[in-house]
Amino acid sequence: MIKKLLFVGTILLVVVCVAMAADAITGKWTMSQEGRNGGPARVTTFVLKVDGTSLTGSVLAPAGGRGMGGGGGAAPGGAAPAPQEMAIKNGKVSGNTITFETTRTGQNGEQVTKYEGTVSGDDLNLKVTRTGQDGTPMTTESVAKRAIT
Repeated sequence: MIKKLLFVGTILLVVVCVAMAADAITGKWTMSQEGRNGGPARVTTFVLKVDGTSLTGSVLAPAGGRGMGGGGGAAPGGAAPAPQEMAIKNGKVSGNTITFETTRTGQNGEQVTKYEGTVSGDDLNLKVTRTGQDGTPMTTESVAKRAIT
């Protein structure tokens, strides 16, 4: 009888821990990076949803971008190009760690960006890896903050 109670207690503890991790990750996150040549900051928004060990959602990123996975440049007339929304693919959750990819089609074809992150309170510490134009992987590290709204 005691073994059964311990087993059930362990299962309940695991379920609670998974639910807490999902609550810690699910939501809207924003990451701001310094603009090029003193320009305005480049803001990327992550909308994340955890379902068990799967991560889904979207990334709204400025067109073109250092560490964001795209080509781009200015739109006609000198205006900044509109941000592009990309679906999260291959999203996984393990505790407070997440991994996922996005794909963007630009001037140079399809660009895959890989994200690895760890949630700590209201911070999402991200390592963002994309392939440069010469085929060399480029990695940047940034911190996204949980959006209040």
